[in-house]
Amino acid sequence: MTDPADPQRLAIGVEYDGARYAGWQRQVEAPSIQAAIELALSRVADHPVSVSCGGRTDAGVHAIGQVAHFDTTATRSARSWVLGANTHLPADIALTWAVPVGSDFHARHSALTRSYRYVIQNRAMRPGLLAGRVSWVREPLDAQAMHEAAQCLLGDHDFSAFRAAECQSRTPQRRLDAITVWREAGQVLVEVTANAFLQHMVRNIVGTLIPVGRGVQPREWVAAVLASRDRTAAGATAPADGLYLLAIRYPSGSGLPVSVPPSASAMIPGA
Repeated sequence: MTDPADPQRLAIGVEYDGARYAGWQRQVEAPSIQAAIELALSRVADHPVSVSCGGRTDAGVHAIGQVAHFDTTATRSARSWVLGANTHLPADIALTWAVPVGSDFHARHSALTRSYRYVIQNRAMRPGLLAGRVSWVREPLDAQAMHEAAQCLLGDHDFSAFRAAECQSRTPQRRLDAITVWREAGQVLVEVTANAFLQHMVRNIVGTLIPVGRGVQPREWVAAVLASRDRTAAGATAPADGLYLLAIRYPSGSGLPVSVPPSASAMIPGA
């Protein structure tokens, strides 16, 4: 049953394995997360649904804590939206919750911070079971050195050195709130929280920290790269395989579930 005069806005939580997709954003000739979710929700709503997300992930990037919103005139329970959409979604995409929100809520513009986690399998042999789910560096990495080197990135900076050439953001200025590097068993993890990210920013930061972890560059090199504002001065872009959109934080009164970042072992079996 619908009431065209009274549309409702809902926020949804989404998780996905991005390996098969050309990123979040709808593409003309390539599969995308957005297109799959819109098709599934449209079937549940029985009318076309357009979805906006909190963090546009690139091709091959995964998500545990993606948030999106859509407007509908269909009357369904939150449980029905989740179960119904998941029935029509491929196995590598799933809705985890649905919550009615006010018309002023916007998944992107209402977000306060976004957190990403990058997972590196650090061993001599390439990953088999986790291929496509983690990155791989065969040389031993010094996670503590990487962590110490990364602390110069905290605060408000011009992150041009870590920005993709095709990035369309109007400004390279971003505020990095936290960056942590640590080791769990055979993996090195990098977790970054900021108000927003430039295209490939996390992957370029990780690609710059890896030479420090390998002992090829000193800790001070990362600060020099940041100050240069020159993308060619930084390290190579790390592969998309190891990157996860971990959580998006919203104002406390938004009514959304509180995201609790999972441990690496909970994210990826065998971590």
